[in-house]
Amino acid sequence: MRSGRLILALALAIGSISGAQAASGSTSGSTALALAGVVASKSPLLTSAEKKAMAMLFAANADIPYNKPILVTADRIVCRTSNVDITLRSCELTFGKKVKTVNGSTANEVFATEALAGVPPDGAAGSNFESLSKLSCTIDPNAIRQKDGSGANCTFETEK
Repeated sequence: MRSGRLILALALAIGSISGAQAASGSTSGSTALALAGVVASKSPLLTSAEKKAMAMLFAANADIPYNKPILVTADRIVCRTSNVDITLRSCELTFGKKVKTVNGSTANEVFATEALAGVPPDGAAGSNFESLSKLSCTIDPNAIRQKDGSGANCTFETEK
């Protein structure tokens, strides 16, 4: 009986160690606008008009001349800080085959906004990580103009 319990415990431990599982996440309202805002400025997928509209919305200007919904996407975002090298802050944002690396205060902004959106942290050997994949944010300037909390929604996957 003891060996059966031990085998079960080992199987459960191995199952939890082997490969990360994806979990779905979402956010809306001001947090979604913030997440889309920090990603939009780095995205090679957005037009300059969309980037300008996102910058204006993120800078507390709801009355913008842009009227079409804006889709902000990223295939993957991985941010890293360190509790050993306390100067280290970096994020890699992947958009299709293009990877944009940011450091310093910009990386800190992305890292903090991921945390605000509910992306769980992970750590290993002096490093703190946050990562998400399949980010898709829909920003509707017409809804945001109504100032009722609507107009910004994001979905993503996290590893757990």
